[in-house]
Parts: sequence; C-alpha cells; structure tokens
Amino acid sequence: MSFLARRLRYKIASPFIQTRLASLVSYDIYLQRRPKQSYSTAPIDKYQEKLLKKAKEQGFDSVGEFLESAKADIDKKKKDFNRIDPLKELEDYEQRMKMSANNAGMTSARGPIDASQAKVPFKTLDSFLNVEKIKELSKQEVEFLWRAKWMSKDDALCAVVPVNIFDRMMTNAKSNPIFVLPLPRAAADGKEAPDQTQSVELHYIQWQFVGPNTVHCIMTSLAEFKLHNEYAKPHTTFQFHLEMAKEKKIVLMNGQVEPDINVSLQDAQLLLLNVQRFWGAMGEETPIAKQRLKLLRDFTRGSTDFNVDLLISLSQSMEN
Repeated sequence: MSFLARRLRYKIASPFIQTRLASLVSYDIYLQRRPKQSYSTAPIDKYQEKLLKKAKEQGFDSVGEFLESAKADIDKKKKDFNRIDPLKELEDYEQRMKMSANNAGMTSARGPIDASQAKVPFKTLDSFLNVEKIKELSKQEVEFLWRAKWMSKDDALCAVVPVNIFDRMMTNAKSNPIFVLPLPRAAADGKEAPDQTQSVELHYIQWQFVGPNTVHCIMTSLAEFKLHNEYAKPHTTFQFHLEMAKEKKIVLMNGQVEPDINVSLQDAQLLLLNVQRFWGAMGEETPIAKQRLKLLRDFTRGSTDFNVDLLISLSQSMEN
C-alpha cells in the first residue's frame, strides 16, 4: 500500500474524522426531512387595511399614492439632513490662512453697531439729485450729472447700470441674497505662503431690499460678521436707485468705503466686479458664468458641492 493510501486510510479511520462525517450526514438527512417553509411575497397585504385607512386620513385615494408621498418626504428629509452650513465650512480655510503666514492686509475687527441706536433712514435718489427735475433731462444728461456728483469724492464709487442688466442681477439676488467673496491679501513679510497659494480674506456680501426704489449691497469681512452677526459694521455699501429705471432704462449706483479700515477703494472695486460676475450681471451662458451661478446657488442651498478653493479660482479668473 502506498504512503498516500495509508495516509488517507488513517484519516478516514481516525475517530475524529468519523465523528465529523457522521454529524454531517445526520444534518443532511435533517435538511431533507424537515417541512418546507413558505414566505409571503407580499408583506404589505397584511397591513393593507391600515395603510388604506391612513392614506384616506391624509387625503390620498390609494395606498400607492400615500407610499409615493411618504418616499418623497423621506427624500426631502435626507436632503435637509445632509445640508451644510457654508459659513462653518469656511472656518477651516480661514484657520489655514492664519497659520500659513501673518497677513498684514487683513481687515481689523471693529466694534459692533449699537443696537440701541436709532436707525438712520436710507437715502433715496432724491437725497442726491432732484428726481422731478432730472426726469425732464435726456438719459445722457442724467448720466453726466450723476457722474459729476461723485467725481470729487475720493472714497466714493458710482456707476450707471442698464436696467436689463440690473434686472438679471436682481433675479439672482432675490433668491440668493447672501454670499462670500475672497479678497487677495499680501503676507506681512511680502513672501508667499509655503504652499505657494495666495492668502485671501473672505468677505460677507448681503443684498437688502430696503425700499421700492432702493437696493443695498453691503460688505463686511467674514471674520467681523461671525463676531457680531447682524450688528457687524459694513466696510462698504453700494446703493442702487431705481427711480430712472422705467423712463430712462438706467439704474444709478453709488458706493462708499468707510474710512480708517484696511479696505481700499480698489478692494471695493474688485469685490463689486465679482458681485457682478457671481450674480450674473455679465451674462449666464458661458461655461464659467454657469459655474459661478451654480456655486452661488450651492451656497444658498447648503449643498455639499460648495467648494472654497473653486470659489477662489472662479473669482480670480479673468474669464466672464
């Protein structure tokens, strides 16, 4: 008998193997003899009456409609649960910026607005020009007067916006009144950050529809907004006046940068440029314009697609 044959004989003959084989045979016989079990393929039938009653109570004609509605409600709750707070998402980025270098140009925080202080009435176009008189002028004459009004002021900006462009921007502003925009800042030592990325400061942008013919776009640093919330002082306010929109097809804009802060007129102009870009004033059809609008809407919805690095990239791109 060969060694292999003797080995197999030994294995089968061993008490352990015999016991194991016997148990397997017994289990196989048990499986063959046990009664067959049947499972319901329609568990919903058992509760059909209860479901139909529940459906009727909620105004549905059938169980199918009720279940479809419940599914839609669950999907909505899932989306709400997965929403993010974009402002919190930005905190990590700000922390990285602070750790990468000392940023000399960052806007210093100021005290909050005094909540007990009486609110000053907002200014209308009549605060700057006599509306009844300029209605008699041509569109070109109104534009000339408006620009001349602000020409001598070093801390002011002005513009004349075609009404169709303004309307397009307002459509997006009404559904997305809040956003953040980056402002490039130089490091204190004039050197780039170790990872070669440019330091930026994030600014909180908010649209306010203060009157039937007056719209404000206010800007403050995100750090200051997080510190004081609704009582944060804006460093720049742009006012849009619609009194000439119907007759002259133009909207008059003026803006002012507060003194004694680390935001220059050029900084405000750059922020205003990106306000126009992200809110669609420069068009919505190009690939990059669609990206900007999507990011704006992602921020409003709290979508996980909102991305700070993409925000910075799109704000610095020269494409419209």
